[in-house]
Amino acid sequence: MTVTVRSFAKINLGLSIGPLRPDGFHELRTVYQTIALHDVIRVQVVRGTGTEIRCQDPRVPIDSSNTCYRIAERAMAAFKARGRVIIEIEKQLPVQGGLGGASANAVATLLALEHALKKQLPGPERLRISTEVGSDLPLFLVGGTVLGVGHGEEAYPLPDLPAAPCVVATPDIGVSTPKAFAAWDARLCGAHTELTALTASDRMLKFGRVLSAWLISQPKAKSGKGLSGVSASGRGRAETPLLDLVRTGIENDFEQVVFPQYPELREVKSVLARAGAFYASLSGSGSALYGLFKNRAAAEKAAARLRRSGVEARVTTTLTRRQYWRKFLVSGF
Repeated sequence: MTVTVRSFAKINLGLSIGPLRPDGFHELRTVYQTIALHDVIRVQVVRGTGTEIRCQDPRVPIDSSNTCYRIAERAMAAFKARGRVIIEIEKQLPVQGGLGGASANAVATLLALEHALKKQLPGPERLRISTEVGSDLPLFLVGGTVLGVGHGEEAYPLPDLPAAPCVVATPDIGVSTPKAFAAWDARLCGAHTELTALTASDRMLKFGRVLSAWLISQPKAKSGKGLSGVSASGRGRAETPLLDLVRTGIENDFEQVVFPQYPELREVKSVLARAGAFYASLSGSGSALYGLFKNRAAAEKAAARLRRSGVEARVTTTLTRRQYWRKFLVSGF
């Protein structure tokens, strides 16, 4: 039996880079938000041994460096299962785009493999395997609106933000996350070490205070209603919680080092803002950017404007946690 699932992307609603940790990672604070853009993952287990990756996109590795390969090997060992795992990746998300495509693919593979084997790993075991493969995999075990801390591997569900129209622009540029971190470190290298660490730690505290203040400010959900008392039918000011969050001034620190290197990315953000986005940002380290809009019509116009300028842009929507899991399955469960 082939199990087919959607592998949804994420965007970052703010990203604060903290001090370099002893383990070589930077401390991070971010709010992840899953969106409806996705790859498609098909998994089957047949007779034989090993793991096989199939993908038509030449940019996607099909050897043991692929996150899907690595998580499948670990999962099969955890299950003590036998068989050859065949993973087909139908790539629709950009490579090195900052949308978490490779990480989402890995988690989708793990969950599809569970269903193919008709077995399920305990939650802690899923989490252990995921964090061994990559820092931001755990967010895709949660979905919706998620707080990411540590170096991104600690994922905590936040109250879901109502779904909002979103334009995702994917310029034909690949931004290396390790190089973006190196540029961030180089930007700070002129400062005294202790001062730099203090400043980075202060940024973490500021992000935490802003997020805490936003959570406290949101009215408690009433019976039959979601965050801020918005009805499940979608009526009312559904965008209010999201507007409240972005008005706190959250921003993506990577923009400070990525935009000077790739000025065209700054221009794409400006186009989104001029087209009516109430919030526009780089996602992760890029190169994808996104804009959030109050209605679908405005989003469609913004995407059309970007496409006329030669930038690929797609209109999608953010996904609540419930939508994320409801839409995850394509077939085979």
